Amino acid sequence: MTSQATHLLGKDCRLDLCLPRIMGILNVTPDSFSDGGRFHAPEEAIVQARQMISEGADLLDIGGESTRPGAPAVSLQEELDRVLPVIEALRRESDIPVSIDTTKAAVAAAAVACGANFINDVSGLRFDALMAQTAAASGAGLFLMHTPGRPEIMQQKTGYADLLGEVLDFLLQAAETAVAAGVDRQAIAIDPGIGFGKDTSGNLLLLQRLDRLVACGYPVLLGTSRKSFIGRILQQKNPSDRLAGTLASVALGVERGAQIFRVHDVRPAREAALVAWAVREGELPAAKD
Repeated sequence: MTSQATHLLGKDCRLDLCLPRIMGILNVTPDSFSDGGRFHAPEEAIVQARQMISEGADLLDIGGESTRPGAPAVSLQEELDRVLPVIEALRRESDIPVSIDTTKAAVAAAAVACGANFINDVSGLRFDALMAQTAAASGAGLFLMHTPGRPEIMQQKTGYADLLGEVLDFLLQAAETAVAAGVDRQAIAIDPGIGFGKDTSGNLLLLQRLDRLVACGYPVLLGTSRKSFIGRILQQKNPSDRLAGTLASVALGVERGAQIFRVHDVRPAREAALVAWAVREGELPAAKD
C-alpha cells in the first residue's frame, strides 16, 4: 500500500492518523437528509455531541446548511446563528477537534475564531473565492471535497467521460490552490464526494478505486454514511435503516486506505474500522488514549 500520512494538522491540534479516525456528523439544520431537525436546537446538539464523544468520536463535524441533493441555500446570518452557539458551548466543556462544515468563508472564519480546528468545504474551494485565503489566515486544517455543483443542482450532472480522472484533477487542483494561498500541505485532506453529483455506479466506481485517491498522498476522508446508493443496493428507503451497509463501506474504505470516516453512528463505525484495520495490518490496534 502507498505510504500514508501519519497525521493531519488543524488549528491548535494534530490528528493522529496511525489508526482510522471517526468524524461524527452533527447537523444543526432542519432539513438534512438523515437527521434533519433532530439536533437543530443548540441544547439538543450538545447532547448529541456528548453522546458521540462517549462513543469514541475523534472529531466532530458541525454543519448549519444542508448539502443533501436539492437542498436550498441558507443566508450567512442564519448559518452563523445555527453553528456558533454550538461550537461555543462545546468548547466550554470539551477539547475534541471540531470541523465546521461550510462553503462560506465568513462562516469558516467565525467558527475557527470560536474554537473550530478544521474547515470542511464540500465545494473544494469553488463556491467562495475567499475560502482558501481564509483557511490559510485562520490556521485551520482543510477538508476538500469534489462536487460538480451546488446541492440544488448537483444531481443534474451525474454522467462523466472519466469520473475518476475528473475527481482526481479537481481535488489536486483544489489542494494546490490551498497551498498557494498558504495552507500547510499537512493540513489538507481530500474527499471524493460520495453522493455529490454521482449516480450509484459512479459512487461504486469511486469506492472501488479509492486507492487512486490514496496514492495522491493526502489523507482521504470518506463520507458514505446512510447515503442513497446504499439504500438502492439494499432497497432501503429509510436512511436510518442503512447502518449495516454503511459499516460495510467503512470497512472496505479502511482496506483501500481511507483514514477518516464521516458517520452518523460513531460506535459501530469505529468498531468496524478498527477490525478492518487489524485485518489489513495483521495486528491489534493500540488502545485509544
